[in-house]
Amino acid sequence: MPLCRVPVLRTLVLALACAPLFSLAQTAPPALPNPKTTSVDAMGWMQGFPPAADKQITFDNPAGGVYPRTRWSYSHIRETVPTANVWRGSQAAYKFPVALRNLDGLSFQSLQGETLSFDQMQERTYTDGILVLHKGQIVYERYFGALTPERPHIGMSLTKSFVGTLAAMLAHEGVIDPNALVTHYLPEMQGTAYADATLRQVMDMTVGVRYSENYADPKAEIWNYARAGGLLPQGAGYTGPKTFYEFLTTLQKEGQHGDAFAYKTVNTEVLAWVLRRATGKSLADLTSERIWRKLGAENDAYFMVDRIGTEAGGAGLNTTLADLARFGEMMRNEGQFNGQQIVPKAVVQDIARGASQAQFAKGGYPLLKDWSYRNMWWVTHNEHGAYMARGIHGQSIYVDPKAEMVIVRYAAHPIAANGANDPLTLPAYHAVAKSLMKP
Repeated sequence: MPLCRVPVLRTLVLALACAPLFSLAQTAPPALPNPKTTSVDAMGWMQGFPPAADKQITFDNPAGGVYPRTRWSYSHIRETVPTANVWRGSQAAYKFPVALRNLDGLSFQSLQGETLSFDQMQERTYTDGILVLHKGQIVYERYFGALTPERPHIGMSLTKSFVGTLAAMLAHEGVIDPNALVTHYLPEMQGTAYADATLRQVMDMTVGVRYSENYADPKAEIWNYARAGGLLPQGAGYTGPKTFYEFLTTLQKEGQHGDAFAYKTVNTEVLAWVLRRATGKSLADLTSERIWRKLGAENDAYFMVDRIGTEAGGAGLNTTLADLARFGEMMRNEGQFNGQQIVPKAVVQDIARGASQAQFAKGGYPLLKDWSYRNMWWVTHNEHGAYMARGIHGQSIYVDPKAEMVIVRYAAHPIAANGANDPLTLPAYHAVAKSLMKP
């Protein structure tokens, strides 16, 4: 599959799942742009009143969702597209204690055998911001380019882990039944790929559905999804689906449910629809009520939405880096944070245990050997029991229970597939964990 560097008309199209493969056997990785000379400051994006015509980033410009403009646009999503707010509540923000450590020179070996420093990893993976927590304290925090502490950044498919956590919470409470068919909640999905799929199969992405996110194929279903959700201009004379809901009802079955892990964004959109139907609340309001207000978030979050206000549950959540860290720390503490049990302990433990590694192996992720996928979280099964929320172009929540560590990172890597980040970021995160565990 391609490495997803094709031009697109809108940022979220790049926020969906892409080619999972970036083989260690590649002897000549694709040449990448210099992070310094293509930074926001160096390029001058959106500077001036008004910005120069060739420095403007707008919805209708095909280059707006392509690197290096993404170094600006990923931190300015709501300035170009419609969004739905996730209220932080009226309570005081939770304040992390700070005990900074110099981790820049910490060395590690990449999956390709190269020795690098933690600082070099950040530059080489086009980091926009990174924050490390150890035992609930901020020990490292840096920002680059357009990202600042108070500015939300697009989380890409990190969004899926929020939706999966909400679904697991509602299942724990008996509001939804993971063993029930999707059509029990969404009769509109009769006659689709999901007619005989269970919620559990949706939550763990083992649904057999004909849906391709191969950007090199102009007939791939990703383009229909994008136009339906308003992620691409629909154009004059467009007669296809005009909302996420309409598009989901067109999906047909391919293969067998429950046979193999198959990462497809539409599964999360179906799950988000179930959550809205079961609770009678929008995804933005549900996220605010059940998670965001309770975390003591410092800033509102927001979702990108389609033309009727439906949130992009697969990739549309935007948060500040520190608020993302609050969510990650809550998960590390098995759902307890800010003086309360926000997510049931049993839910977090179930996520951390993971799911079928045999099913996951069929998904084709050579860099993620022995991993699994549970409730829309990626589970490493490594010696520390680490698990992750992941979004393309380098978005990460990395929870390491044994090291009592959480790393959150936002980025704008030119290549969408995380296979371009993983050879550097995964061993770097583990090296930081081992370093923090030393007395």
